[in-house]
Amino acid sequence: MLTAHKIKVFQSLDKKKFRQKYNLFLVEGNKIISELKNSSYKITEIFSTNPSALSFLSSEAHLITEKDLKKISFLQTPKDSVAVVELPNSIELPNQNIQIILDGIQDPGNLGTIIRLCDWFGIAQIICSQDTVDFYNPKVIQSTKGSFARVNVVYTDLENYLSQTEVPNIGTDMVGENLYQFDFPKKFNLILGNEGNGMRPSVEKLVTKNITIPRFGKHQSTESLNVSMATGIILGQLFSKF
Repeated sequence: MLTAHKIKVFQSLDKKKFRQKYNLFLVEGNKIISELKNSSYKITEIFSTNPSALSFLSSEAHLITEKDLKKISFLQTPKDSVAVVELPNSIELPNQNIQIILDGIQDPGNLGTIIRLCDWFGIAQIICSQDTVDFYNPKVIQSTKGSFARVNVVYTDLENYLSQTEVPNIGTDMVGENLYQFDFPKKFNLILGNEGNGMRPSVEKLVTKNITIPRFGKHQSTESLNVSMATGIILGQLFSKF
């Protein structure tokens, strides 16, 4: 049953402190919710305008009106269902050949797109600085289109992590070795920096080598690539060699 108290709690889950307080986050839309059935995420409840569309989770699905759906949805145009999901314990996966390292990524859409790219290319883990946008931000979850259920994301002290890693730390910068001529090692960390400032100096000091995506256009005033676009280009080039 969708009570006034539950509505208040769910509405607060757009903020990290309340997600941590209640140990919950929301997943919206039947298509994305369906991605959870084969994952380790635990759904506590589902509120839906059409529970029969979620037959595989029928025991957790409660029928609600479109009016009530709008009260608990973070979307401008709410989808059919909202699932209430427990926050899992964060566990680092060991011995990954390729890891994405994110230093201060702030835009939820960028993080969501990078998670989708990792899912597409089979990269199992992303390591984030503590100030990177929260994985369970509703905009991040929505923009992953369900890929969040298949990519492990860990938040840690990057300087400490990168100083102790046993694999090369490959940075991305406006100045570096040409991506299309670069010989990637078998195991490495690929570091992507903040949208406006790039890698912070303390992280850059720990970089083994920098790579860059060369500009082929004639207009030098063209702005640098969006970080998620750059990630897609780099991964596409990397896996073209496999």
